[in-house]
Formats: sequence, structure tokens, C-alpha cells
Amino acid sequence: MNRYMGLRTIRRTVILLVLTLAALILWADFKVTDSTKAQNFSNLAALPTNKVGLLLGTAKHIKKGIINPYYQNRIDAAVALFQSGKISYILISGDNSTIHYNEPKMMKADLMARGIPADKIFVDDAGLRTLDSILRCRYVFGQDSFTIISQRFHNERALYIANHKELHAVAFNAKDVDEEFGIKVMAREKLARVKVMLDLMLNKQAKFYGEQIEIK
Repeated sequence: MNRYMGLRTIRRTVILLVLTLAALILWADFKVTDSTKAQNFSNLAALPTNKVGLLLGTAKHIKKGIINPYYQNRIDAAVALFQSGKISYILISGDNSTIHYNEPKMMKADLMARGIPADKIFVDDAGLRTLDSILRCRYVFGQDSFTIISQRFHNERALYIANHKELHAVAFNAKDVDEEFGIKVMAREKLARVKVMLDLMLNKQAKFYGEQIEIK
């Protein structure tokens, strides 16, 4: 009898924990989306003008020879913003954790191949995650008003961070990818939204800062 009661208690505890986690994920997802919808733009004409566009990095290839559509669509969006005069400079922020993997370097080369002048592109090699990119944009590159460039789901989380840090940011949504292709990405995004709330509560900082770099 005691063993049965013990198993039932464990089962109830597990169910309660699962339900609590699910509720937390749903709440975080709603909060991030709802609180940033007025700052997120898909219509280029409606997008406010800013000096700097913060292009969030991602891997160029999903496997050898196959271009990551998230990457390509972000490049396209950044070029469209620059050519339309919605931004004057592009700050690429991404991961440069090894000599064999450098998101900003690849993005800069592709932007230049599309006609963006080199002196209009700045590179942040220490944008190891979205929180770092937002904080370094403010404290290393001196921008408290800027346009974030990524897919909608990513922009929402980046805007949420910027709002929490009392920055003045808007975002332009790069074209998304097919739902089937992006299902794993979206699953990770739900958990990332919970984590970013914990990071903000704990006042988590960027891993690196360093000397200021002026964008002019």
C-alpha cells in the first residue's frame, strides 16, 4: 500500500512538473510575441529609418553545398533595407568561435558581393548569442536606436531583450522558411524564450565587451 501511494505521488509530481513547464513555455512565447508586435515590420515602406541595421548571424550552410535559407533570406533583407535607405550601415553580429566557423565574415563577403560598400559594414565577432548581440550593439558600438534584421520569431526575442534594456529598437522580418524545414528551429525557439527571461531576471551580461567601436 505504501509503495503504491509512493508511486502515485511520484507520478502526480511528474505530471505537475510537466504541466508547469508547458505553462511556462506557453506564457513566455505569448509574452515575447505580444509585447513586441508593434515594433516588428514586414512592410518595408512602413519601417522607420535608423542609422544602423543589426544583422543577426546564422550558419551559411545546413550541410555541404546547401545554403541555409535563414541565412540567405537575412542577406536579402539587409540588402533591401540598405538599398531603400532605411539603414545607412549594417552591423553584422554573429559567432566567430573557431577559425573554421565565422558567421560575420561570411555575411560580410556576401553583402559586398551584392554591392554593399565595405565601409558601410561593421563586424561584431563576439555576438555569440542574441543577448550578446543586443548588449554589444549598445555598449561596444554605441547604438541605442537600431533596426534588427532576422526572421520574425528571432526578431521578437531580440526586441524583447532590447525593450528590457530600455533601447529603442525596431525589427524588419526577413522571409521565413517552409514550416517543415523550420520545425526544429521553432521548437528550440520556444525554449530559448524561457531562457532569455531567466537571463534577464539574473541580469546576464555579454561574454565579451572590449573597446568601443564608433560607427560613423
